[in-house]
Order: sequence, then C-alpha cells, then structure tokens
Amino acid sequence: MSPAYAQAAPAAPNALMQFAPLIFLLVLFYFMLIRPQMKRSREVKDMLGKLAKGDEVISSGGLTGVVRELGENFISVEIADNVTVKLQKSAVVSVLPKGTLKAQ
Repeated sequence: MSPAYAQAAPAAPNALMQFAPLIFLLVLFYFMLIRPQMKRSREVKDMLGKLAKGDEVISSGGLTGVVRELGENFISVEIADNVTVKLQKSAVVSVLPKGTLKAQ
C-alpha cells in the first residue's frame, strides 16, 4: 500500500479578477443604456425650451398644429382654423420644419 498525500490547496483567485465581469457589465450598461437616455432627455429638454409661437409641432397623441400661446407648463396649439387646444409642454414629441403643415 502506498501512502496517500494531501494535495496542496489551490491558490486563492485575485479579488480584482473575481469582480472583473461585474465591472465590465456596469461599464457596458452605462454606455449602452444610461448615457443614451441622458442624451435623449437633454435633447427633449432643449427642444421644449426653444418652443416659440408659430412653431409646428406633433403631440404624443398624434395631433399636429401650430403653437399660438406659450405658458410655463401649457401651450395652445391651433390644429385647424379657429380650433385651438391646450396641451402640456411635455406632450410635444417633435417640432416640424416650417411649412410642413401647409404642404399637407
């Protein structure tokens, strides 16, 4: 019978190497999710800040019209001749180029 020898314990892995996949995922989430969302939010805020009378806009509900009055939180949009609706500024999705509604 041969004597049994105990094997040496494996070396403990480096702590940094254990957390490397987690750090990689956090960096990936930042560049793929968080950063683009912050950029889009900034663009929308700038667009709403630059709204002016006479701008042609599209609302989140699909209404298109011309801005007639601006308030701090609400705007009045003329969607047809002598038909004006009041919308929240946050409901504006995009500003159309001038003359877009006349072409339709």
